Amino acid sequence: MAAAGTRSDMIEQTILGIHAVRSALKYDPGLLLDVWMERGRHDRRMERLREEMRRAGIRVQAVPRRELDTLAEHGVHQGVVARVKGTPPKDLDDLEAMLDDCGAVPFLLVLDQIQDPHNLGACLRSADAAGVQGVIAPRDRAVGLTPVVHKVASGASTTVPFFQVTNLARTLKRLRQRGIFLAGATGDAETSLYARDLSGPLAVVMGAEGSGLRRLTRESCDFLLRIPMAGTVGSLNVSVATGIVLFEALRQRMSHGP
Repeated sequence: MAAAGTRSDMIEQTILGIHAVRSALKYDPGLLLDVWMERGRHDRRMERLREEMRRAGIRVQAVPRRELDTLAEHGVHQGVVARVKGTPPKDLDDLEAMLDDCGAVPFLLVLDQIQDPHNLGACLRSADAAGVQGVIAPRDRAVGLTPVVHKVASGASTTVPFFQVTNLARTLKRLRQRGIFLAGATGDAETSLYARDLSGPLAVVMGAEGSGLRRLTRESCDFLLRIPMAGTVGSLNVSVATGIVLFEALRQRMSHGP
C-alpha cells in the first residue's frame, strides 16, 4: 500500500457514508477537514462513529438531513459526510517512478474505460485486498475518484495508488517494455484463467461495462484469458470479474512464495 501523499500535493475531496468516513479516520485522522453528521440520529453505528471522532479530537457538526443531502449532492450518505484531503490522481510519470522504486514483483490492475463509479470503487477495494500496487485508467471516457467511488471503495481509494493516463495504449507498451506481462480478460478468449501462470510481473487488464476491451487495448495484451462459466449467464459484472482474476493471481503468487 502507498503512504498518504505529502500535504502539499493534496486536494480536497468529499466522502460519503459511515464506512468510508471511518476508513479515512482509521487511515489518517489528519486528512479529515470537516465532518457533518445527521442531527437527532443516535443509533449504535452513528454513536460509535461520534465516539471515534471524539477520541481523535475531531469536531463534528450536527446538521439537518437536508443539509447533508446538499453536501452530498444527493448521493447516499447514511447520515454522515466528510471533507478530506485526498491525493489527486497520478500520471504516467508517477507510475514510472512507482515501478522504479517498487521492491516487489509488479502486480497492477488496468481498467479500460470503466464509467460506473460503483464498479470503480469495488475494483479499488478488490485491488487493495489482493495486494495490487496500482490501478491504471484512461483520463477520457472513464470515471475518476468521485464521492461515490470513495464510498464504495471503503478506504481503498486512499490506500491504492490510482493513475490516470492520457494514452492507455502507450502506457501498456511502456509496461511491456519493463517486462510486465499484460493479461486481458475477455469472455471469448480460448485460454482459461486457471490455465496460465500469473505469478510473475503482471498487469491484469479489464474492459468496460458491456463493451469489454477496446481493440487497441486487446491487441496490446500478451495473452487473453476467460473466466470459466458453468451456468447460463453470459457474463459477469466487471467488478466481480476483476475480483476473480485478481485473487487467482494472488493465489498463484502466494503459492510461489516471496
